[in-house]
Amino acid sequence: MPVLPGAEPYRHEGGEIGVLLCHGFTGSPQSLRPWAEYLGERGLTVSLPLLPGHGTRWEDMRLTGWQDWYAEVDRELRNLRDRCERIFVAGLSMGGALALRLAAKHGEHVAGVMVVNPANKVHGLYAYTLPVSRHFVRTVPGIAGDIAKEGGIEIGYDRVPLHAAHSLRNFFRLVDGELPQVTQPLLLLRSAQDHTVPPVDSARVLSRVSSTDVTEVVLEQSYHVATLDHDADRIFEESIGFIDRLATGVGREGTTARG
Repeated sequence: MPVLPGAEPYRHEGGEIGVLLCHGFTGSPQSLRPWAEYLGERGLTVSLPLLPGHGTRWEDMRLTGWQDWYAEVDRELRNLRDRCERIFVAGLSMGGALALRLAAKHGEHVAGVMVVNPANKVHGLYAYTLPVSRHFVRTVPGIAGDIAKEGGIEIGYDRVPLHAAHSLRNFFRLVDGELPQVTQPLLLLRSAQDHTVPPVDSARVLSRVSSTDVTEVVLEQSYHVATLDHDADRIFEESIGFIDRLATGVGREGTTARG
């Protein structure tokens, strides 16, 4: 199936510092493209892949699972390792969970982690019924487009395939168990209001990782897809500051930023 206009992957060949960005569940690279372009314009090598089953039609997503999504970003990270001296991983929502697993699995090959509203769990009764309900109900309404900014649009599916949601639930459980293996510096940005991922998910990530260099930033003016929202510029600026600090080996450990 052809990729939806605007949902294409993005790559930029820059210098020896690389950044791998991971988009969210049922979303596409479009949600992170402004961030990717911002980093590319500042001379970084950037990779923003399209996850399997995404960016086309929801029917294609029914045939994929977390193993496919993770394999794609893992492959991109290995490609970056061949070209870059230092690599940072980043992600939005489920993409945050993908980035955290990359950090847990690749260890010293990942210099730092940047996550925006990272998802850690499928919440509510919906989660407990998935193992059975997915065999009787094909889809539920979509989750894309939680943006406060007027006119803000996220390219994503208007339906969520329950087979894929069940796989996502299993993936979150796996990543949660691996969070203590994350030791790299962590920049976590979360929205004060998020109608897709509750703040408890970010709190869980912060409490479980083993990182000692942690910066938390609260985004007061944005909803879930903060990378396309009012606080987008702040996300971009915080991320390049984080990279610059670590790439030069200068900075403080254990910092917390609010506001």
